[in-house]
Amino acid sequence: MTGFPAPNRKAHRDFCRIEGWTEVKNATGGSVRHHPTFELVLPDSTVLRTHISHPVSSKETYGKGVWATILTAQLRVTEEEFWACVEHQVLPNHGASARLTRTTLPAALVHQLIMAGIPERDVLAMNRDQAIATMTEIWSAPKD
Repeated sequence: MTGFPAPNRKAHRDFCRIEGWTEVKNATGGSVRHHPTFELVLPDSTVLRTHISHPVSSKETYGKGVWATILTAQLRVTEEEFWACVEHQVLPNHGASARLTRTTLPAALVHQLIMAGIPERDVLAMNRDQAIATMTEIWSAPKD
């Protein structure tokens, strides 16, 4: 006994909606006719795709093997993460790293700092305030 409800199609769809998956449309913009299909683009640009059998409202539950495949290959979550999302709206961590969540510098500012002679490794180590202060100091310096 896992302590989790029996996995079903409605919970699968609810998970996709809560986490912000996009329903895939057909070429004319309508819903796909075979199985509802959802996609999620991860921070590293990986695209996850999952299919939910018709009818979504069915009370049928997924078998153990099918459920394990859906969790690991399609949704890439643990069962704990799945049910936390469905029951408590706790979004799973799909690889958002510190590097991706850190405030980044505008490309134009990075370019200007490097063109002003600041080594790239120093620029990449700066936070936004440090980069702006450095560029302001460069612009404010008297010209020779």
